[in-house]
Amino acid sequence: MVRSKKIFQGKSLNFAPILFYVGVEIYYMPVKIDIYMSEFCGSYYELRGNIKSAAAIADIPVEINYHTIYYDDAISLSIKGSPSIWINGKDAFDGGNSPGIT
Repeated sequence: MVRSKKIFQGKSLNFAPILFYVGVEIYYMPVKIDIYMSEFCGSYYELRGNIKSAAAIADIPVEINYHTIYYDDAISLSIKGSPSIWINGKDAFDGGNSPGIT
């Protein structure tokens, strides 16, 4: 856990960090972001910059993991596109598409 006195105000984000209040201190659990991308996804560099910027603006601890996946992996993990962004184990843009990537 990371100790901080800043209060998260990220109204524009689809997620919020887990907070623990102990006295006047606030403890943040790191947000885990998993990026699932096909081998030839052209969004890597732009996405990487956007995620780093968002984490800096929100001023929260973030663990970012990049995964190269293939079609069979996408099906078994219910990945619905490339790139797919999962935050704390949930698809950030969960839609009705069928699993798989091209």
